Amino acid sequence: MKCIKCNSKERVKRGIINNRQRYTCKNCGYNYTVEQKSTAYPHRVKRQALQLYLEGLGFRSIGRFLGVSHVAVYHWIKSFGEKVDEIKSETTVQVVEIDEMHTYIGDKKTTVGSGLLVDRYGKRFINFVLGDRSAGTGQKLWDELKDKEIGMVATDHWKAYGQFIPHET
Repeated sequence: MKCIKCNSKERVKRGIINNRQRYTCKNCGYNYTVEQKSTAYPHRVKRQALQLYLEGLGFRSIGRFLGVSHVAVYHWIKSFGEKVDEIKSETTVQVVEIDEMHTYIGDKKTTVGSGLLVDRYGKRFINFVLGDRSAGTGQKLWDELKDKEIGMVATDHWKAYGQFIPHET
């Protein structure tokens, strides 16, 4: 890490502010803090995790491939899903893929799940819903497709899909 003002690498620690290490440059005396934590992953790694997920890889395999925790991958995918309104597209979708994902937290007694709608050929999110792995969460997800023009629906044949997806689709 270099000084923001003079690009010198010579620095000394000067305490912690807002949980971030503060430094003073030995050459110019300028005080600065790091903008990104040293343990944080760059946005390109998070984006690559999303692309791998859209290609069909699971959290654990993505984590192994990128050398990160599968829990971190889950949080990144969840974060992208929460921002889905920013990347939605209103164009016609040929094939909608519906998938559920879940992970365990802590001692594996707490399960967190969500549903995901993906344009299979366009490689983009359609919608994302947080909830448990029930048909109720799936129904919320399916309701998001009411105003969309879609050609076909693809699933992994999870039995709850039969409770809310009409058989003619």
